[in-house]
Amino acid sequence: MTLPDDLLREISREAMLELPIRRYEGEIRLVESAQALERAAADIFQEEALGFDTETRPAFRKGESHPPALAQVATARAVYLFPLQRLDFSATLGEMLAEKAIVKAGVALADDLRQLQGLFAFEPAAVTDLGHVAKRHGLKQSGVRNLAGIFLRARITKGAKTTNWAARHLTQQQMTYAATDAWICRELYLRFRELELL
Repeated sequence: MTLPDDLLREISREAMLELPIRRYEGEIRLVESAQALERAAADIFQEEALGFDTETRPAFRKGESHPPALAQVATARAVYLFPLQRLDFSATLGEMLAEKAIVKAGVALADDLRQLQGLFAFEPAAVTDLGHVAKRHGLKQSGVRNLAGIFLRARITKGAKTTNWAARHLTQQQMTYAATDAWICRELYLRFRELELL
C-alpha cells in the first residue's frame, strides 16, 4: 500500500513548530500495588492494540548505563505507568509482551525490549515498530515526534526526557510526558491501520 498523496513525506523543524501541542489528557494510572496491577492487567488484556514505551534514567558519564526505570502501556481507556524498580511486574509485563493476540506498537522498540529482557525473561510477539513501518513506505523521518507531526498533525514536547525516571516520586510533568509517549504510539498505530500501511 502506498502513502496517500496529501500526506507529507517529511516535516521541517519550522513546520513542526507551527503544529498544535498535544499531550495525553486521559487517565494516568501509576501502578504501585498488587491491586493496581490487577486492575491494569484486566484492562490491558482486553485490548487488541497497545501503545508501548519505556523510560530509562539518563547516563551522563562514559560507560555508564542504567536499566529501564519505567514501562508505559496505553489502552483505549488509560495509560498505565509501571515503575520497574518498585514492584515485580515481570509476570504481567512478560505475558503481555509475549501475547500474540495483542499488538504492542511503539518506536525504536528493539532496544527497549532487549533491556527489559535483562530484567525478566519473555519472548516478544506481535510487536509493531512504527518507525520501521514508516521507513518501509519511504519516509526518512521515523522518530515518534516526526511521525506524530506527519500523520497526526501534532507536536509532542520533549520537556521531561532527561529527568530521573528512577526517582521515588515522579512529577506530574514526568507522568504526562511518559503517558503521552505511549498514547501517541497507540494513536499512530490506529492511524497507520486506517491508512492500510500495516
